[in-house]
Amino acid sequence: MQDKYTFEYATIRIVPKVEREEFFNVGVIVFSKKKKYLGIKFHICPDKWKAFCTDVEIARYQAYLEAWELVCKGTPAGGRIGAMELSDRFRWLTACRSTIIQSSKTHPGLCEDPASMLEEIFAKNVL
Repeated sequence: MQDKYTFEYATIRIVPKVEREEFFNVGVIVFSKKKKYLGIKFHICPDKWKAFCTDVEIARYQAYLEAWELVCKGTPAGGRIGAMELSDRFRWLTACRSTIIQSSKTHPGLCEDPASMLEEIFAKNVL
């Protein structure tokens, strides 16, 4: 039996009107220090988008989430945040903020493979 590793995750939310505090889940971020893994997966459902927000283009928020993905990958295109240590990038992405894209509080767990946990949590929390 394989060892299990600790991981943390947060759900990514879009809050179209921050003052109303209404949101819908669009993605998940998973981090495992031991496995040196930081992954993100997201999808903005057009039907949910239309129900929550009709005055802003969905493509704008898709681009914001793609920037979060660049930070996760740690590529030069991720900028100064993307150059940080893996754990620092996760903490920056999951920091409390009152903007249109937010994350939930982080939640811990144990898993054998953080990439498969990303898929599992994404299916449960977003799809």
